Amino acid sequence: MTLDTPIRRKLDLKNGRVDLSHGAGGRAMGQLIEDIFLEAFDNAWLRAGNDQSAFEVAAGRMVMTTDAYVVSPIFFPGGDIGSLAVNGTINDVAMAGARPLYLSASFVIEEGLPLADLKRVAASMGEASRAAGVPIITGDTKVVERGKADKLFVSTAGVGVTPPGLALSSDAVRPGDVAIVSGTIGDHGVAVMSKRENLEFETEILSDTAALHGLVADMVAAAAAGLRVMRDPTRGGLAATLNELAHQSGVGFSIEEDAIPVRAEVAAACELLGLDPLNVANEGKLVAIVAADSADRLLAAMKAHPLGARASIIGRAVGDPNRFVEMRTAFGGGRIVDWLAGEQLPRIC
Repeated sequence: MTLDTPIRRKLDLKNGRVDLSHGAGGRAMGQLIEDIFLEAFDNAWLRAGNDQSAFEVAAGRMVMTTDAYVVSPIFFPGGDIGSLAVNGTINDVAMAGARPLYLSASFVIEEGLPLADLKRVAASMGEASRAAGVPIITGDTKVVERGKADKLFVSTAGVGVTPPGLALSSDAVRPGDVAIVSGTIGDHGVAVMSKRENLEFETEILSDTAALHGLVADMVAAAAAGLRVMRDPTRGGLAATLNELAHQSGVGFSIEEDAIPVRAEVAAACELLGLDPLNVANEGKLVAIVAADSADRLLAAMKAHPLGARASIIGRAVGDPNRFVEMRTAFGGGRIVDWLAGEQLPRIC
């Protein structure tokens, strides 16, 4: 080291907080990026230090998505805003039947956020992206004044490629098609609500946040020709997803309450909170609509995957000019399942 070589000080990750200099484009910002984001996401694209990343384009139809995550609190049972952002964007790409390739990530950080919290979120994102095999190859960081944000907002974008000949579409559902859900519903929304409201249950309820592209790949391999559309039932839950598909395809749905998997503890929590599990957000589940002659094959493939072990056929698409979603209840009656008129559970994803 020569006399004119600057001493490189590490961030105080234990006691330090984000301040406006961390977003000003100078040495402090470079230090934040290097000590937190580069360390968490480390890969050859990021180490190049460019404002963008170049990558080879795979053959096939490309898929792109973008999303923003504003969940409060940023840490909740089973996950945090970081893993949620990675898994959620991977899932949006995967719902096209695509193989996710790369992610970008952008951060809006409120002045005063503990560096330890930012480090924890970044580490979670890095772990989730590596586990999924989908690297974060570019990004951006902004710091805003105290009170101009709520701790941390994360925006992510993802690109992927679909197998040749596969073209899923929300207007492709036809009467007689079968609706399958990949597992228990309502886990994520109740996990976030329990943390936000300091509720304690006999059994801890964990978010279901997970990357679904491995499950989707198995589904496509088993029944690509019969698949109509896939959706992840996030905000608005299963009810919103089925209503959206009904309106976009011009059909109705007839579903069975007894066939919809709901954990007993989630059902109990929803009853206590006055929530309907069908309206509660999910972050690691999908809904697939498939031609009837492919349904058994698809269901078997889903059940063989760990993320689809509790998959269930919940009903069918029907001809209905009103595009209603109707449910036969556990008591033998019927009711219309409508989407929410307002916001049931704010800041859920």
